[in-house]
Amino acid sequence: MANIVTFFDRVKGDRVLWMIVIFLSLISILIVYSASGSMAYKLRGGDTEYYLLQQLVFLAAGWTLMWMAYKLNYKIYARYAPMILAIAIPLLTYTLLFGVEINDAKRWITIPLIDMTFQTSDFAELALIIFVARALAVNQDKIKDFKSAILPIIIPIILVCGLIAPANLSTAALLFITTFLMMFIGRISLKFVFLLLLAGIIGGFLLVILSSQFPELGRMGTWVSRVEEFLLLSDGDYQVQQAKIAIAEGGFFGVGPGNSIQRHHLPYAYADCIYAIICEEYGIVGGMFVLLLYLALLYRCVSIVIKSPKAFGPILAMGLCLSLVVRAFANIAVSVQLVPATGLTLPMISMGGTSLMFTCISFGIILSVSRHAEKAAAEQKELNKIELAHESDH
Repeated sequence: MANIVTFFDRVKGDRVLWMIVIFLSLISILIVYSASGSMAYKLRGGDTEYYLLQQLVFLAAGWTLMWMAYKLNYKIYARYAPMILAIAIPLLTYTLLFGVEINDAKRWITIPLIDMTFQTSDFAELALIIFVARALAVNQDKIKDFKSAILPIIIPIILVCGLIAPANLSTAALLFITTFLMMFIGRISLKFVFLLLLAGIIGGFLLVILSSQFPELGRMGTWVSRVEEFLLLSDGDYQVQQAKIAIAEGGFFGVGPGNSIQRHHLPYAYADCIYAIICEEYGIVGGMFVLLLYLALLYRCVSIVIKSPKAFGPILAMGLCLSLVVRAFANIAVSVQLVPATGLTLPMISMGGTSLMFTCISFGIILSVSRHAEKAAAEQKELNKIELAHESDH
């Protein structure tokens, strides 16, 4: 307890956000250790500590990146946003053409020397959100000028989402929704916002047509089967059935940590379906607690937007927050059969990799914005006191 108090004495920014990140990290350690048990017996000869240690390493690396992003002034991202996006687009193109194929999808490239795979869509998602936040902030004075202000925002959104969609439609859709909401926050005229929506719908139709004619360009069969299973089968596919069983078995208080049965039957229990394992082991209480953490994240980011004096900071924080929260809700919605299977992970909780790294960076940037917003609010409060004292003297 003393260490936690000392930690909060040293850090700045929204302390509730820090608590949310700490809770999500602790939940991740507990649930990944349990959910990966079956995989450990199949692939590691029963070495159940292997994936726990791997997750701890990923979390340690993620927290390091988060701390670096937190200490860095968020305004620097605005300066380098076009360069970051310029790197992301060729990476996505390379991945689409020459990426490593895993589970019938080219989403990864291999990093030379260390022989590790890297999911380029995670980097592109962060790059696009930073770019859109910068474009919205810079063009506030000419926000009604379509050619010079709006078109340079819409084109990168369509391009990046279009390059991600063939191999990872759910991530592309989530990113499109996030940028769509950012345009609302950035006070873009509704006609331009709906123009983006129209462009997205047209792009979606073109993707479906191209994927049906050229199967190697997309995963048309997978998309159709997931939608059919969701719409036509009352009990859903195998994955959804097992998730529903896990949630039902958990009841109100759960079967207890490490006592999950469905982890042996659920595909990707440690990633896509991890929320079902949380509900099985910790019950509705545990599931609701996780849900409330993401809602609290959304609420605190809204408060940052209200407090922050500059346009870029709040739009950036809100964009990153929406990306995390929408992804979390999409993952949870799959487990309770509200939407078709998406393959999206639960941010900060699912077993790590590049997704966890970039989630931590996103949290770090949000905390950096909150740190500067808090500092600006304190300075304004002090200024108001001085003005009041000056007025009282007269």
